Amino acid sequence: MARIAIEYCTQCRWLLRAGWVAQELLSTFGTDLDEVALKPGTGGVFRITVDDEQIWDRKADEGFPDVARLKQRVRDRIDPDRDLGHIDRG
Repeated sequence: MARIAIEYCTQCRWLLRAGWVAQELLSTFGTDLDEVALKPGTGGVFRITVDDEQIWDRKADEGFPDVARLKQRVRDRIDPDRDLGHIDRG
């Protein structure tokens, strides 16, 4: 089982965005995840890790993740053979 951490900037008030991303990941991967943690940060951070491996960084990836692409990155890390349905066909 995987642990996902979403680090978000409290100064930028990105808690709602982080919560929405967490909800989307939990809706898709459910019991395949051990935990989805929201981690407050500062300085414009919006970073997502799976088992301490960074899969998204707002600065490095030049913006916020498209949820479909993010789900693909999570899937590729935790269950590469999993079919994400319409996300994979879009």
